[in-house]
Amino acid sequence: MINIELTITSIIQGVALSFLCAAATASLSHGRIEDLPYIINGGLLILLFWSRCIGHALTLIRWPLDFTHNFFYFGAAFLEAISFGQIGNPAAWYCVLMVFALVVWLLFILDQRLMNQRAAASANGKSKQLFQLLNRDQKLNIGLFVPGFVLFHGAAAWVSFALSSTWPAAHFVFVAAQFILFAAYLVRFVTLMRQVFCLMEP
Repeated sequence: MINIELTITSIIQGVALSFLCAAATASLSHGRIEDLPYIINGGLLILLFWSRCIGHALTLIRWPLDFTHNFFYFGAAFLEAISFGQIGNPAAWYCVLMVFALVVWLLFILDQRLMNQRAAASANGKSKQLFQLLNRDQKLNIGLFVPGFVLFHGAAAWVSFALSSTWPAAHFVFVAAQFILFAAYLVRFVTLMRQVFCLMEP
């Protein structure tokens, strides 16, 4: 079961990466160096989504396969690919990523059911600690982190569209903030997974 989940995750993120590579090639071959921060953030986005999916596969996913859960993976990858096609168009980039964050938010809410099932089935002390740690992270994502990403990208889309003529450098401020948010979230998640792996039975 885990092998199926890992394969699905890696394939769909590989497809998303191919769209990012195509967009990056087009931008850089035309000398649009200003698109480089968006390309870097696109790479961080792929790492973020892939690592979260891998984390879920290793801790939550059991047989039988949850089709709804995996449908959300495909939907999120579809939006990733669209967002990579918007590199060079800041308002559209942030708008698509706002919708992407909404889909991820719904995915976290959907996965809360799986989390509750696994937590209820955890018997020994180590397993209980593991699911307490994961449940705390799940609730932080549902209540704080992912809605924060939705609001950030919504605000960035609006400012990029409404103030593009009066504040042309606005999108550079937002892309720098986006990099910081993505990088900080990735570091936090890697740190969390180190704690999780210490609690997982071999």
